[in-house]
Amino acid sequence: MDNPSGPLPASDAHLPTGLRTPMRDDAFVRSDEDKITAISGHFEAIMRELGLDLTDDSLAGTPRRVAKMYVQEWFKGLDPKNRPEVRMFDNRYEYHQLLVERDITLFSCCEHHFVPIIGKAHVAYLPGSHVVGLSKLNRVVQYYARRPQVQERLTRQIAEELKQSLGTDDVAVLIEADHLCVMSRGVNDTSSSTLTSEYGGRFAEDEALRREFLRQIGK
Repeated sequence: MDNPSGPLPASDAHLPTGLRTPMRDDAFVRSDEDKITAISGHFEAIMRELGLDLTDDSLAGTPRRVAKMYVQEWFKGLDPKNRPEVRMFDNRYEYHQLLVERDITLFSCCEHHFVPIIGKAHVAYLPGSHVVGLSKLNRVVQYYARRPQVQERLTRQIAEELKQSLGTDDVAVLIEADHLCVMSRGVNDTSSSTLTSEYGGRFAEDEALRREFLRQIGK
């Protein structure tokens, strides 16, 4: 569908081009309810092709349940209206040491097979004249995780968002995750996990600081 008023802003317009999730210009023309209705119809067609009987009371509501899950939960991070506001506070206590938020619950979705990615994110930064409410670090992780993803891009998106929001390059992000596309199909490997990291500012320059971050998250 064309947008009569011209292209809409990209969901990740504030990010470098290479880090943006691939999106069409008209991605947000239709309402969430319109998307749910359309996806429900498409998923019903998939179920019918699989030979399922949608008159069964256990299956009858599945297409709409899946559609609502996609739009309102799994992929809500695609919509910029859900981007968290990262409010900063004056660092009146003059805390300038390493601040780490570890074991942040991460649930995402592999964009290659549309199956879950489940894991943990660890983030850290060095405060300057301002600090951030801790829950906002969790919300940034969840915002970028709740979309079709590859783990490498997700790691860098989180780091870039934190750099911009915190006003510092002194940011570290490490993600460890299990990919159901590896565990439940293909090689069916249930024992491996994937680690990705991104270090900015002093974390990239100071090996001792990186080691301290890794020590604090148990790596």
